[in-house]
Amino acid sequence: MKTVSENRAFGGVQGVYTHQSQATGGEMTFGLFLPPQAQHRPVPVLWFLSGLTCTHENAMVKAGAQEHAARRGLALVFPDTSPRGEGVADDDAYDLGQGAGFYVNATQAPWAPQFRMWDYVADELPRVLFNNFPLDEGAQAITGHSMGGHGALTLAMSLPGRYASVSAFAPIAHPTASDWGRKQFAAYLGADEAPWAAHDATLLMQSQGFDGEVLVDQGSADQFLDLLMPEALAQAMAARRQPGTFRMQAGYDHSYFFVSSFMASHIRFHARALGR
Repeated sequence: MKTVSENRAFGGVQGVYTHQSQATGGEMTFGLFLPPQAQHRPVPVLWFLSGLTCTHENAMVKAGAQEHAARRGLALVFPDTSPRGEGVADDDAYDLGQGAGFYVNATQAPWAPQFRMWDYVADELPRVLFNNFPLDEGAQAITGHSMGGHGALTLAMSLPGRYASVSAFAPIAHPTASDWGRKQFAAYLGADEAPWAAHDATLLMQSQGFDGEVLVDQGSADQFLDLLMPEALAQAMAARRQPGTFRMQAGYDHSYFFVSSFMASHIRFHARALGR
């Protein structure tokens, strides 16, 4: 693991690091904010998964999360959204290839050798983090925006007991029924739609739900509402009587202005679940 940068922030340290990944077959970059409390003891971890076209840097710089996390004593992890670099498969479209890993393990050419973002986020990166930083492996929560909201919800429901809480900002909520999902799942996972269901938050909510509380914020003026399909997830939560909250925020769009407006609320939500 190599240190790219470390900057003092709100009494803690915002770092950027690289490491060689077995899951993706190349170098990966992640951001990690350690609050001041990490100087004295291992601290709980909040994962933030970013959306299409993003890197580790977008939420790290734009979401305004560090001040709130420092106050609550939470570490923040900002993974990248896909493998990158020369020799990594890509596509001319912004919503496929580099920057658009969709948090799945690809099984189809040319993506399968390196696009294994599920394994990376669920298994490999946690090992790197817990082996190298003062983090409490038994106290984790997860959130994300757009494609990252999809990833946060599907990981949380598929790994029961891993995360104390899950939240999402404008998640891609029903990808098996949306062009933001069907295109990528066909490319990464193949034409057989049966494996797709394991990566659809609405279908997972219908079949198993989450063993904690859920918080979802969606902007009513989001320019991608028809692709996100939040109503499907809201209906699935209501039908299952899933503990949690779905909020339609009047006038907000899909940008990081929306994310940063409600970040403090999400961190309070996760801090409460983590006992902070």
